Amino acid sequence: MRTPLASRLALHGANLLAIAFFVLPLVAAILGALQSEKSLQASTRTVLPQEWTLDNFRVILSGGTQKGAIFEQVTYLPDNVKKIYFALANSTMIAVAVTLATLVFASLSAYTVARLHLRWVAWLTNLNVFARFVPVIVLMIPLYVTFRKFGLLNSIWGVIIAETGFLLPYGILILAPYFAAVPRELEEAARIDGCTRFTAFLRVTLPLSTPALASYGAIVFIIAWNDLLIPLILNNRAEFMTLPVVIASLVGDVHVFHNLMMAICVLALAPSVLLVVLLRRFVVQGLAVGGVKG
Repeated sequence: MRTPLASRLALHGANLLAIAFFVLPLVAAILGALQSEKSLQASTRTVLPQEWTLDNFRVILSGGTQKGAIFEQVTYLPDNVKKIYFALANSTMIAVAVTLATLVFASLSAYTVARLHLRWVAWLTNLNVFARFVPVIVLMIPLYVTFRKFGLLNSIWGVIIAETGFLLPYGILILAPYFAAVPRELEEAARIDGCTRFTAFLRVTLPLSTPALASYGAIVFIIAWNDLLIPLILNNRAEFMTLPVVIASLVGDVHVFHNLMMAICVLALAPSVLLVVLLRRFVVQGLAVGGVKG
């Protein structure tokens, strides 16, 4: 039976609204990054800028050494803009390290949950689900005090350890049902051929779970790349700041650098968009299959 016309129109309308909700802020950021502050504030009714310029990107990519035409009269630029490459390198190292660490530890833990049907494992899994309801901001003061005691403040490793700890439980919840759906007979056949349990896990279970691993890895990378709270709390030196912290620092007490913020946002979106484009087949397949398994 065909779907009624009204239902189809409503469904298409909902899809368009959802797409507009995600795309329109990106369009606004791109338009703001391609115009000057004067042009942005000249008219609130004009969608397209009156003048186009790449000076915002020139200032950012040059570390503030090349100001361009629209910044010639500007006497002050935030110091964090001058260290944008430090922030880019920090964000890259943190996102890659957190993604790899969570994939390794979450795979091992999720496999244990899926294969060892022990009461204490189920109890810890339920406790893990309950812990996800605790707001992250509540844990910031204990986290800061603990990391200060161990000398992990103002360091990349402190942020990596903290974000890995916060994101690891999500990986267990996502990967455990997927591992449980892999037939045991395949692992048993591999063990008959001489593989150990761990080798069978590496050579059989993990390759069959590539979609789930890719989807979880992409999600973790995007979260770690865009995280603001943990790097902001743990690091206060410019050489350890990440891109989200640099963007937040452009909001000053006297002036807000709207166009520079939008330009950095556009640059910061590039790795996430590229990752999703490259892994979109695995991400969609992993989320779709993982949503019904278990």
